[in-house]
Amino acid sequence: MDQRVKPAPHEIRRARTENPKTRERDLAAQLGISEAELVAAHCGDGVVRIEPRVNDLLTGLEAVGEVMALTRNESAVHEKIGVYDKVVTGNHNAMVLGENIDLRIFPKVWAHGFAVEKRDGDEIRRSLQFFDAAGEAVHKVHLRPASSLYAYQKLVASLESSNQEPTVAISGPISDDQGEAGATIANPDDLRDRWSRLTDVHQFFGMLKTLKLSRRQAVRMVGTDYAWPLDNDAVRAMFHHAAEGEMPIMCFVGNRGCIQIHSGPIKSIKPMGPWINVLDETFHLHLRADHIQEVWAVRKPTKDGHVTSLEVYRADGEMIIQFFGKRHEGESERDDWRFLAENLPRIPSPTAA
Repeated sequence: MDQRVKPAPHEIRRARTENPKTRERDLAAQLGISEAELVAAHCGDGVVRIEPRVNDLLTGLEAVGEVMALTRNESAVHEKIGVYDKVVTGNHNAMVLGENIDLRIFPKVWAHGFAVEKRDGDEIRRSLQFFDAAGEAVHKVHLRPASSLYAYQKLVASLESSNQEPTVAISGPISDDQGEAGATIANPDDLRDRWSRLTDVHQFFGMLKTLKLSRRQAVRMVGTDYAWPLDNDAVRAMFHHAAEGEMPIMCFVGNRGCIQIHSGPIKSIKPMGPWINVLDETFHLHLRADHIQEVWAVRKPTKDGHVTSLEVYRADGEMIIQFFGKRHEGESERDDWRFLAENLPRIPSPTAA
C-alpha cells in the first residue's frame, strides 16, 4: 500500500459514516488501507486499543460466557457460537478445546487488538478484534445477548493499551516460508517415503517444512495413491451428501494466526451469489466458490489407519478450507466419510508445481 495516498483518521471516520452498510474489510480495501487501520482510526470513538496478550485474553474470555468466534481468510468465513472453555495457554501455540469453540492459535502472529462498540439502532454491538502485523484480521469475538457484559468490560480494562492513538503501524503483506514461488528441490521419492511413514496428521506440517514444500506442491507431487484432484464442484457435492446423511464432519478455516474448527453435522446449505453458505444454529460458514482453483482428496497414514481430507486451494496456492470426517484420536476413519471422499468426481492430475 502506498503510504502517500492513505487517508487520515478523520477521513477514514468520515468514509465509515458515509458508508454505514459496507463491511469493514470491503471499505478498507476501497480506501487502500488495512482493516486494522480502519478500526484504529476510531480509537476514542467507540474503539479502545487493547494489547493482544493471547493467554490473558483466552483465560479472561471463559467468564464472558456465550459468544460468537469468527476466523476468516480471503475466501472463507467460519463462525461458531459457544464458550471459550478448555483453554490451553502457550507462547508459541495456544488452544481452545471446547465443545463448540475449537481453536489452534499462534500468538506471535497477533500484533494489534481492539475492543469495538458499534451502535445499531438502539442496540450496541460489542466485539474484540485482532490483526496481524500487516493489518489482516486473525480472529474476532462477538458478544451475544447471553454474554456477561461485566466480565467483558473487566477483560477489556485489563488489556487496555496506554497507546490510544487513531493510527497503527502496518508492515507489508506477510508471506509464509513455504510459498509457491521458486523451484522446489524436493525429491518425489523422498516425499513418498516420508509420507508413507507418517503416524499422525500433525506430523504433516513438519514434513513439509523439512522438504521446503508448500502443501499444494506436496499433494501435486506425491502421487494419486495419496492425493488426487477433484472437480471444483466436489465441495458443494460433499456438503449436500453430508447434510442428507447427517454425517458429522470437521471443517477447518484458518489464517496465519488462528485455525477454527467445526466438528459435527451440517444441515442448512444455502447458495447465494458466489457464496456457499452453511447456516446452522451454532455454526455459520461462508465460502467463496468462485475462489476455488483446485480441490484435492488427500490420504494420510496414521497409527489408526489412513485418514482422508478434502483440501481446497486458491489460485495463489493458499489453502482456503479443509474437511475431514469427524473422529477422535485413537479412532479409525468413519466408513461413510471415506466412501464419500473416495467417490467424489475426479479430474486428471495437474502437473506438479
